[in-house]
Amino acid sequence: MDETLAGPEAVVQSLSDSEARLYYRHYVGTRVGDKFLCVVVKLTEADVFVLTAYLTDRVKKGKQIWPSESESLVR
Repeated sequence: MDETLAGPEAVVQSLSDSEARLYYRHYVGTRVGDKFLCVVVKLTEADVFVLTAYLTDRVKKGKQIWPSESESLVR
């Protein structure tokens, strides 16, 4: 999880919660195949904390925060 937060391949603002950011990093050869690790981080005025982390096949739709949409690897 630390690697995903320190060097994400994509950061997306959640469609359902404007204070949530989804950090993605792709991993090859996990126990369940090639997957993205998604770490969901909540940003409030008072605090920043991890809500959850999970493996997924694709990056969810939402506002692309990083890299900029013109530089995006996510389609």
